[in-house]
Amino acid sequence: QVQLVESGGGLVQAGGSLRLSCAASGRTFSTFAMAWFRQAPGKEREFVSAIKWSAGNTYYADSVKGRFTISRDNAKNTVYLQMNSLKPEDTAVYYCAARDRFLFGSMWFRANEYDYWGQGTQVTVSS
Repeated sequence: QVQLVESGGGLVQAGGSLRLSCAASGRTFSTFAMAWFRQAPGKEREFVSAIKWSAGNTYYADSVKGRFTISRDNAKNTVYLQMNSLKPEDTAVYYCAARDRFLFGSMWFRANEYDYWGQGTQVTVSS
């Protein structure tokens, strides 16, 4: 089992920045990938970004490319999401997810492919 705890959400004005953190504990040695998803009220959970834990390969949704950066600290078992140039449409609950098996192709972007989830952290961007 892997436990994930997110932090760093909050209220920010449009154009501002936030950094989310997700600390993993438990059987972290088997982690293949970690990702961030988000869910706005009345909408489905959507992919934001992912990182391959060992090699550091990164993936981004088109809507955040160039504004968000995912990174990880292997020693701390923590993944980060640096969010810049935030827009009101970025408002959502952001969830950290982890998977301990191989991912390929479009699997990276599907929420149901991830095994472990955090409790979520609210990000609100005011206009």
